[in-house]
Amino acid sequence: MRLTVFFVLGVSLFAQADLLVVGSGPAGLAAALEAARAGLTVTVVERNSIFGGHAVISSGGLALIGTPLQRQRNIVDTPEIAQRDFQTWGDDAAAAWVKSYTENSKTALFDWMAAIGTEFVSVSPNGGGSSVPRFHSPREQGIGLMVPLRRELLRFRNVEFQFNAHVIGLLVDKGLVTGVRVNNLRTNAKSELRAKNVLIATGGFAANLELVRASWPKSMVLPERVLVGGGFFALGEGMELVKGAGGTSGRLDHQWNYASGLPDPFDETGRRGYFSNAFSAIWVNHTGKRFVKEQHEPKETIPVLVERAPKGFWAVFDAEGRKGFRIVHAGFTQSRIDAIFGVPGFIKRADSIEELAREMKTPPEELAKTVARFNQLVEEGTDADFDRFNSKSPAFFKPRKILQPPFYAAPMYILIRKSLGGINVDASCRVLTAEGHPVPGLYAAGEATGFGGLNGKNGIEGAFLGPSLYMGRIAAQTVAASMSAKPAEPGPKVNIEAPATKPEMAASCRVCHDIPKLTSQKRGGYWHFEESHKIVQQRGLNCTVCHAEMAPYKMETHKIDRGLQTQACKNCHVNPAMTRPVFAIPRQ
Repeated sequence: MRLTVFFVLGVSLFAQADLLVVGSGPAGLAAALEAARAGLTVTVVERNSIFGGHAVISSGGLALIGTPLQRQRNIVDTPEIAQRDFQTWGDDAAAAWVKSYTENSKTALFDWMAAIGTEFVSVSPNGGGSSVPRFHSPREQGIGLMVPLRRELLRFRNVEFQFNAHVIGLLVDKGLVTGVRVNNLRTNAKSELRAKNVLIATGGFAANLELVRASWPKSMVLPERVLVGGGFFALGEGMELVKGAGGTSGRLDHQWNYASGLPDPFDETGRRGYFSNAFSAIWVNHTGKRFVKEQHEPKETIPVLVERAPKGFWAVFDAEGRKGFRIVHAGFTQSRIDAIFGVPGFIKRADSIEELAREMKTPPEELAKTVARFNQLVEEGTDADFDRFNSKSPAFFKPRKILQPPFYAAPMYILIRKSLGGINVDASCRVLTAEGHPVPGLYAAGEATGFGGLNGKNGIEGAFLGPSLYMGRIAAQTVAASMSAKPAEPGPKVNIEAPATKPEMAASCRVCHDIPKLTSQKRGGYWHFEESHKIVQQRGLNCTVCHAEMAPYKMETHKIDRGLQTQACKNCHVNPAMTRPVFAIPRQ
C-alpha cells in the first residue's frame, strides 16, 4: 500500500523519523527523495495543503553545465567556464558552493531529474551572467520539475506528508534538535513531531516586505514602494526557527529582484505583484522621459531605477506590444492577462500618446517627444541614448516602433523575488552557530539559506531552483551517511491514467460542495483550495477535470488519489512560455 493519503496531524507513522523536512519545495522534496531511497524514515511537514512551494509557478529552468542537451547544440560549457561566470557575475559568490555545484550539476541534477521523469526540452542564454547558454527548461515549466519528485516519493512506504502543518518551533534537548512543534492550520491543534534530524527548507523571505525593506542594500536608495513577488509563504520563518537552537543567518542585504513588477490589481493588501515583460515597451518616469536601458539585467537597471524613478515608472507600448505582454508566472493564460487589462483605470489606455500622458498624469509634450525619439532610434537601428540595441543586435532583440493605437501604460515597481542570503550552513548543509560550529541534528537547504551564497549578490537565472534541488540532496546524503540504513526499494509507478468521465457526473459533486460559498470563506489551512477553486469558477471548469477518480460519488471510494491528482496541476500551472531564443528539442 502506497502512502497516498493525508495523515492526521500529530499522528505520525514514525515515533521518531530519521529525517523531518520542513517545507515541500524543491529543496524539501529533493531531500525527502534522497533520504527515502537511502532507507531513512522521512516526515515532510508543509504549511500549505499542496506540495511544490514557489517552484510550481516558476518557469522551472535550471542552470546546468556540460549536459547532453548542450552537446547536441554544440554548446561548450565546462565547470571552469561556469565557475568564472558565477564568480564574475555574483560579486561575493561563495567559492566552495560554486565549485561544488558547477562540477556536479550534470550528474546530480540533469541525470537525476531525467531518470524520474523530468524532460528538459530547451537550453537558452536567458539572462545575464552566463557566457554560454545553460538555462535548461523542462516541459511543463515548474511543475515539470516538482510533479516527478512528488510522484516518485509516493512510491515509498518510508515517507509521510503532513500538510496544513505550520512549524512554530524546534524541539531542542541539551543542544540537540529532536523535532518540531506544529500547529494544525485547520483545527488550531498543537502537537509535537519527533525526529533524529530536522531539515529547514522553508524558502526565503521575499514575501516578508518589512524584513526586505529593513535589509535593503545600503549601497542603494530604498524606493518608496516595492512589491512582493516571492512565494506566499516565503516569510523567512526558517531563520527564526534556527535561532531557537543557536543557528545564525546572514547576508540579508543580498537580494535578487526584478525591475518590471506589475502590481496585482486583485490583491486586497496592495503589496503583491507579478514579474511582467513587455518587450516592445519603453520605460518612462513620471516626467515622461526614458531613464534606463529597458529589458536589461536587474543588476544594472535597479540601481538606476531607485535613483531616477524612486516612485516607480510606466511601461509604455502600443497595440502590437500588447500582444507580447506576458506575466512570467506559470499558469498565466491569456485570459488571466486579459482580466488584468480589463480592470478599470489600472493599465492606462488611450488612442493617442498625448491622451495617454494625461491618463498617466504626465506632461503630454514630454511623452510625445520621448516616443517620437524612440521611434526615430528604431528607424536608425541604434539606441544612441541608452544602448538598448544597435546594428549588431540580433533581429529578435530589436524592438518595434510604438505606432499602433491603442496605446498603453502599465505601472511598474521593483518586484522582490529571491533571497540570496539566509541561514548560515556549511558545505554539508549543517546549520552553523555564531562561532561556526554545526548545530547537532539541524540542517538547512535551498532559498532558506540564500542558496548557500552560491549567487553572491547577483543571481544567474536557473541558479535558484538548481541549487535548491542540489542542496536538498546534499543535506539528505549528510544525514544518511551518519546513520545505518538499508536502501529502500520503491513500489510500483504511480497511476496517472484518469478514468473516463462525462460532464454530467459533476452534478453529484454540487450536492455536497457549494464551491462559491466555500471559496468566499477565509479558513485557515485552505489557501490553495480557495485560490485554485476561484480559477475553476472563473474558467467555468467541470469538477471532473481535476477529480475524475471521485465521480460519480461512491462512499466506499470517495477519496483523492494523490498520484492521479498530480495530473491536475497542469490545469492551472502551465502557460505558453516566454518568447526567447532557445535551442529546442522537439517532442518525439
